[in-house]
Amino acid sequence: MAKKFSKNSLFSSDIGIDLGTANTLVYVRGRGLVINEPSVVTVNDKTGQVVAVGKDAKAMIGKTPSHIRAVRPLSHGVISDFEVTEELLAYLIHKAQGGRSRMLGPRVVIGVPTGVTNVESRAVRDAAMNAGAREVYILEEPMAGAIGCKLPVTEAVGTMVLDIGGGTTDIAVIALGGSVAGKSSQVAGDRFNENIIDYVRSEFQLAIGEKTAEDTKVAIGAVLPLGEPLSRAVRGRDLATGLPREITLTDTHVRDALAPSLDALMEAMKEVIEATPPELLSDVLERGVTVFGGGALLRGLPELLSKMLGVPVHVASDPLTAVVRGTGIVTEDPRPWVDTFMHEEVIIPKG
Repeated sequence: MAKKFSKNSLFSSDIGIDLGTANTLVYVRGRGLVINEPSVVTVNDKTGQVVAVGKDAKAMIGKTPSHIRAVRPLSHGVISDFEVTEELLAYLIHKAQGGRSRMLGPRVVIGVPTGVTNVESRAVRDAAMNAGAREVYILEEPMAGAIGCKLPVTEAVGTMVLDIGGGTTDIAVIALGGSVAGKSSQVAGDRFNENIIDYVRSEFQLAIGEKTAEDTKVAIGAVLPLGEPLSRAVRGRDLATGLPREITLTDTHVRDALAPSLDALMEAMKEVIEATPPELLSDVLERGVTVFGGGALLRGLPELLSKMLGVPVHVASDPLTAVVRGTGIVTEDPRPWVDTFMHEEVIIPKG
């Protein structure tokens, strides 16, 4: 059955969500970005109850007793724990509405990775509906990010985007409201952290945690040599003695650690470029690639991509919020974006 955007629905508390593996951002129509919290839920296995959600839950990672576990309900951009995802969405929707219950639930626009299956898309939709949404519309994250960057996605011109998130990297060439060529890769922020953990274990015989790797990546991560080298003290457990030990890591160490993942990222981008029709590829060569997501902040990445691919590369302004800004733009007035929705038959009343 076809769905309509009624005029009355434009006055509801519509919400845009960037449902990320690492962080979830929420935009409320008329108020802007209101929530940016980690996609983490802590659960008490003895009672089955949720202990904490978001920032409070992330603060517990690695510090909980055995019967309390911290869960990331999304793995590589798709739902790995349906019930916990429902809890996360219910918390976010309730918080976004100021903790007030409304007679009508909100219409929700959610960004998901490129290439999700119909089953995975349905799981996201069902989780949001069960969490209190009235209607749910799904956008692929590259499309949402491109809309957030105000790129001409509905025009007859090729627009290439690269969204480097926590669990997935999405690459797409967009034209006339749809993805003409695209690919989703698991080479993303979490993989970069794993690279650093493995490198430190191998080169320094030191065990470090995910948070330490993340902090190191943010503090000194660079994919090209810098004019002024960066370094950082890192503490972990010595694999030989089992005792604490401190080492100094530099941007060169991080660059060496990330090299295999960056090579894989280049290959994925080349695959998308090779699958792009020549006329659209001409547009990409002229207009370049727009990068957003947390990975866009990695020092030297635009320059490296431009050098390796031979196309201009631009980092979006405020790359961390591009996708949620796109979902927000759609909630403000869904009508121009009907063709960009996934698996939805939508009718807009005239006038």
